[in-house]
Amino acid sequence: MFKTIRNAWSIPDLRRKILFTLFIIIVFRFGSVIPVPFLNSEALAGLMSDSAISGTALGYLDMLTGGAFAQATIFAMGVTPYINSSIIMQLLTVAIRPLERLSKEGEEGRKKIATITRYVTVVLGLIQGTAYFFWLYNSNYNGTPILLHNEGGALVFSAFIIVLAFTAGTALMMWLGEQINQKGIGNGISILLFAGIVARLPVTFGRLWGHLQDAINNPSGFGQNFISVPLFVILFLAVIWFIVFMNDSERRIPVQYAKRVVGRKMYGGQSSHIPVKVSMSGVMPIIFASSILSIPSTIQFFLGDSLEEGSFWKGFFDAFSTTGWVYGVIYFLLILMFAYFYVAIQYNPVEMANNLRQSNGTIPGVRPGKPTADFISRILSKITLIGALFLAVVALLPIIFGGVSGLSDMTLGGTSIIILVGVALDTAKQMESQMMMRHYKGFLE
Repeated sequence: MFKTIRNAWSIPDLRRKILFTLFIIIVFRFGSVIPVPFLNSEALAGLMSDSAISGTALGYLDMLTGGAFAQATIFAMGVTPYINSSIIMQLLTVAIRPLERLSKEGEEGRKKIATITRYVTVVLGLIQGTAYFFWLYNSNYNGTPILLHNEGGALVFSAFIIVLAFTAGTALMMWLGEQINQKGIGNGISILLFAGIVARLPVTFGRLWGHLQDAINNPSGFGQNFISVPLFVILFLAVIWFIVFMNDSERRIPVQYAKRVVGRKMYGGQSSHIPVKVSMSGVMPIIFASSILSIPSTIQFFLGDSLEEGSFWKGFFDAFSTTGWVYGVIYFLLILMFAYFYVAIQYNPVEMANNLRQSNGTIPGVRPGKPTADFISRILSKITLIGALFLAVVALLPIIFGGVSGLSDMTLGGTSIIILVGVALDTAKQMESQMMMRHYKGFLE
């Protein structure tokens, strides 16, 4: 990867794209530390401490925004509304015929869908920003209100400015991501997510160093922490290698094309294959599953200390905490379910079989038509199971390790590692493809 970056830097055009991408990341980080007005930053910092929001939807959002959510900055909601909007549009494209026809109209149709996605993003940003404002309005830290003006006309004006700032920040991040797509390197939204997670790495390593110091200074806890901290580093590197290996793994379905004569020339007759990636659904099943499972802990976070010890609801919420076995089992099952769901809406075996038949292609040993569709469906089912198990292991391993070792306050989870590695690999591949398009001699050698 470093060799690829060095080779790309020597090409003026790619160097400009890399510098433009770095400039957008710097703008994003500046926006992540500029707070919105009319908020008590000290009280908010105490309320939104990592220990208070750990395991909730708020903690998950704070992780994706690189700490911007906990500080209520203009980029507090990050690109989450845009991601949700894109997922909604993908599902509606499958369910609604006009949108499906629009998606098949080529570049113009995709531009129209992208425009609709932007409008839906703004609407979702307004809804999420309003919910965030009301939560801040009803919250306090040791009796100190979060809002500086929470009565009368000043409250209405503060609400308007705060919600508008949150929504404008989301729209600006969406625009920054699109600028990276057009003038930079990599997928813009993924790059911004990558930058937000990387911004949290110093916090994670700082806590790791703190645990190591506690192990040295505290003789009673020396044994456990002194083993757990190096083991965490080894596990972190092993998970990265595992993700890289699975990201490049694929199942190749062989295809044989029949010979055909067009005029005086003969076409076809060659062998090829259909590549099916093992991790074809990416990180989306983990995002869906963690979003759903964070709802009970978020409700508990809003209720605060109003639940009585020993009550049914207290036990219910404790079972859905990130350290509970119920959480782990349901998390595992939801990842499997969403992996199959995501592949089902992305791949259509019948359409793939029809495309093969129209291009005079056949899978050796399988008859065209329905048998080919059934064969592709069985292959997809097996590959999806392997990919889903891979995602479940990566997602649950940090949780299990944190529960066993006691390092449960580490903010780097399986989702973060998959996003980090996936975005880095995709960006490197884009650089390589652009260098190959320019016939870069040093790279080809």
